[in-house]
Amino acid sequence: MKKLAKMLAVLALALSVVGCSSEKKSDEITTLEVQFVPTNVETADGTSADFEAYLENLLDMDVNVTVATSYNTIVEAMKSGKTHVGIMPPATYVIAREADSAVSILSSTLVDYDQTTEQPIAGSTVGTFKAEIVMKADADIESYKDFEGKTIARLGTASASGYIYPVAEMLEAGVDLSTITFVEILDMPSAMRAVYDGEVDACYVFEGARYVFQNAVKDANGNAIDVWSNFKVMLSEGDIPNDAVAVLPTLGDELTAKVKQAFLDMAADEEGLAIMNSWGHTGYVESDEAAYDSIAAYMEKAASEE
Repeated sequence: MKKLAKMLAVLALALSVVGCSSEKKSDEITTLEVQFVPTNVETADGTSADFEAYLENLLDMDVNVTVATSYNTIVEAMKSGKTHVGIMPPATYVIAREADSAVSILSSTLVDYDQTTEQPIAGSTVGTFKAEIVMKADADIESYKDFEGKTIARLGTASASGYIYPVAEMLEAGVDLSTITFVEILDMPSAMRAVYDGEVDACYVFEGARYVFQNAVKDANGNAIDVWSNFKVMLSEGDIPNDAVAVLPTLGDELTAKVKQAFLDMAADEEGLAIMNSWGHTGYVESDEAAYDSIAAYMEKAASEE
């Protein structure tokens, strides 16, 4: 299995190539390019169209919203200057930050979940979340060590909850990762379906995934699976900072300020809230760069997998 460090090195080399393309100055930008990483691929296109129209109205300029095909492609898009604004999962943002291709202007807030019932706590939001491992309800798995010899679906090696945090904690628990078979499944409902079908023993997701995707995980007949009776979950110990809204460092103060205010305004009306809900955000707050440093530490732990 490739080490995370090797993956980052390859990504850095790729970024050094795409970074050679010219970047437009902010006063030359006529269409704002925005990209996000979807949590549910099946609904991503509809979200893109709604979000695009919504931002055009707020910013009074043309906007093109695209969907990242992987956690790494959004970093490449920012580095090349082809994307001006990225709604980035936390570890992906850290990679982009290290490549000097993104600056966080806001962090998202998320629904707070009761860690016993996995139900949302009314009126409560949080600035961090945990990784979660989903497995069948009758799986003979109670600790990290029990995953040895199993097959696990991951979201990608650049995903905090979908790989980095659970793997780092497994290593700390003495798990021999060479005994685990990892399968790449890039959206959570599909990963949970793979667990249900027995294709994998478990999958890495984010906290609250059963609640968020309770109607999206479907059987072969297209019927929603009862995620509560069919699955059980294990939470990671580490707290993961929420998604970052990041811009190109060269975007310019005026346009950056307009973009920042547009995201802050989204929580003020029903249309904005509905769009934000598509990726699980409840609002946006000032970004704290220091919070993302903890992810870098976990990435180093995960990189020691061999």
